[in-house]
Amino acid sequence: MTDNPQYHPEPYRESHSAPALKVADRAKVSPFIVMDVMSAAARRAETHGDVLHLEVGQPATPAPEGVRRAAKTAIDTRVLGYTVAFGIPELRARIARHYGDAYGVSVSPDRIAVTTGSSSGFQLAFLAAFEPGDRVALVAPGYPAYRNILSALGCVPVEIPAGPETRFQPTPDLLDAWQREHGERLAGLIVASPSNPAGTMVSPDEMRDLADYCQRAGIRLVSDEIYHGITFARPATTALSVSGSAIVINSFSKYYSMTGWRLGWMVLPEDLVRPIECLAQNMFISSPSVSQYAAIAAFDCTEELEANLAVYRVNRDLLLESLPKAGFGDLAPADGAFYIYADVSHLTDDSPAFCRRILDETGIAVTPGVDFDTTRGHRTLRFSFAGSTADMGEAMERLTDWVR
Repeated sequence: MTDNPQYHPEPYRESHSAPALKVADRAKVSPFIVMDVMSAAARRAETHGDVLHLEVGQPATPAPEGVRRAAKTAIDTRVLGYTVAFGIPELRARIARHYGDAYGVSVSPDRIAVTTGSSSGFQLAFLAAFEPGDRVALVAPGYPAYRNILSALGCVPVEIPAGPETRFQPTPDLLDAWQREHGERLAGLIVASPSNPAGTMVSPDEMRDLADYCQRAGIRLVSDEIYHGITFARPATTALSVSGSAIVINSFSKYYSMTGWRLGWMVLPEDLVRPIECLAQNMFISSPSVSQYAAIAAFDCTEELEANLAVYRVNRDLLLESLPKAGFGDLAPADGAFYIYADVSHLTDDSPAFCRRILDETGIAVTPGVDFDTTRGHRTLRFSFAGSTADMGEAMERLTDWVR
């Protein structure tokens, strides 16, 4: 272009009247408060070395031995470059087989999308299923990243308050009531069973009722199933058993104890397979290849994984017995996952400040309820029992002494 006599580029001159650079509105989402609590706990650990982690939903155990062996083999024998966007065929086939083994549901590998953790799965699902301005329902208390990702994408998260009367889960009646009251249509519903933070589950009949309602109302159902496998009374129900149009999201992070491997998966309805594949190609290219090759072995590590579950069960029972003795008696039923959600309104109406006091004065890190419920969470806390039993016991002793 410099040979063009009509092209005369202006030299750069610094202007003192240039407009200020902006931060996009979509970036102005609320923080994921549990990550802030983790940072505060890390600072406390540097100065005191006494932190007990009951704030984060992360297993204290490593990935299963078979997974670690498979990763070493992949590192030694494979190039470990990009894979296709939806993941290596061997892993997709193994995930599809898992649905037949665990749930009696037949799923084609073509509907499986391997993702970079469940987080990228939610982004892809929301981008493909919802337009900016669409209203997507989720119950409060619920996982905060749902509403924050939806907000960043221009969707409108609709928090529907739920309590003990519905076991902190959505129902068709709650969805109907919101739409009648506001005169607006819901485009989507996110259901999590087991849930974070309440740990409650929906029964097979309740899942069917939700799926049928969503189908009749033209609402896209998104089922968060990342805590499947971590249940204490009965197995969890997959939405795939009752719906052909639901988006199912799962992860290797929780039951398979692979949080840092950043690997999850989606089971997609036929109409979203190609759209989500195109989005994944452009946004993520592929999930970490070493994690994909290693994860194939995860499904054959049942004995080790069930041993982890046995520890969670012991920890759960310990907290359910000890928390009421420490003054935390109003607890949500912990059917699954590794959380206990506590009403602490008799102790505080400022859960963030209360959590800071607990950390500063006892070294125990717990998460304030405002992370999960923006209107009522200042009176609630979430305790994670994903750590070791020894840590849980020590935490309960410290907490009981502190409350006294």
